[in-house]
Amino acid sequence: MNNQFGNFFKDKKILITGHTGFIGSWLSIWLNELGANVIGYALPPLTKKDNFVVTKLQEKILSIIGDIRDFDKLKSILKNYKPEIIFHLAAQPIVRASYEIPKDTYDVNIGGTVNIIEAFRRSNTSKVLINITSDKCYENREWIWGYREKDRLGGYDPYSSSKACSELITSAYMRSYFNPNSSKNKKGIASVRSGNIIGGGDWQTDRIIPDCIRAIINNQAIVLRNPNAIRPWQYVLEPIRGYLTLAMRLWEDRKDFSGAWNFGPSNNSIFSVQDVVKNVIQIFGKGSYKSSLPHESNDLYETKILQLDSSKSYRYLGWNTVLNFEEMIRFTCDWYMEEMVDYDFDIRQIKSYFEKCKN
Repeated sequence: MNNQFGNFFKDKKILITGHTGFIGSWLSIWLNELGANVIGYALPPLTKKDNFVVTKLQEKILSIIGDIRDFDKLKSILKNYKPEIIFHLAAQPIVRASYEIPKDTYDVNIGGTVNIIEAFRRSNTSKVLINITSDKCYENREWIWGYREKDRLGGYDPYSSSKACSELITSAYMRSYFNPNSSKNKKGIASVRSGNIIGGGDWQTDRIIPDCIRAIINNQAIVLRNPNAIRPWQYVLEPIRGYLTLAMRLWEDRKDFSGAWNFGPSNNSIFSVQDVVKNVIQIFGKGSYKSSLPHESNDLYETKILQLDSSKSYRYLGWNTVLNFEEMIRFTCDWYMEEMVDYDFDIRQIKSYFEKCKN
């Protein structure tokens, strides 16, 4: 797993906010295997089945339980542990939940962004910060082509608009304090926007893979609100490889690599929700699905089509997705079908994925 990154991450102090979450746990494991000294800061994991819990990740890294809204605690962590690189993932991540808890969503996703970047600004040791936001930060016009980094930000719902705000905050701090064209600036900052990420160890509500797994386990039909909705699906390790690549480049050259980056799938991974469900059922060898009835749904708006244009990452970072649609579903389902998931199982999946990258 070291081939692509060499020894760049070895012994570097890296702070990951949101390390107990789905993506954060996979990022923490990969960095731990690359020899980094990982410091995690997040709320407790959602369930006892989460990837963070079953891998006993708290025994492998320094895990600190805390709220991203606690600025004083966040400052003390940067002061005491002196991270050189920061990956910010702590967030309220669910679109539909944001309709129910809009204030919490804005407090966490906007206030949390300000807190981590301000703590980064005051730190004498932190050199690189990458803010992981969302493909939903764009003003969605239901285009059939992908959004580019310079397209207009927006967001219909509280979650999406909070991610657009997080992007604007990152950009404002970059231009005000971390101007990549200034010889006085010694810090690099970037934001990254990924597609609909799937993979093992995610048990959030209102996400298609966990919803599928719960329904199959309980011998219930999988209920689809928007079976024909198109999303940029990608396996969790694909964008993480992009984040790691960007961090390495940003460390070396803040001028050319600061700013916004898309890490979305190639066109062969643009499928509907129904396509995902059919493939999951086929791999498990059981299960069924149905569309929700009118009285079972509500009037909450959800995007019908969403795609990303990742040409910038392809060209300047040499990054692209390597798994096709069927492979990413297989990797994901293998995790949920494994009877004894542990840290070593995750490592085997990372190694299998990395072999795909080399080939």
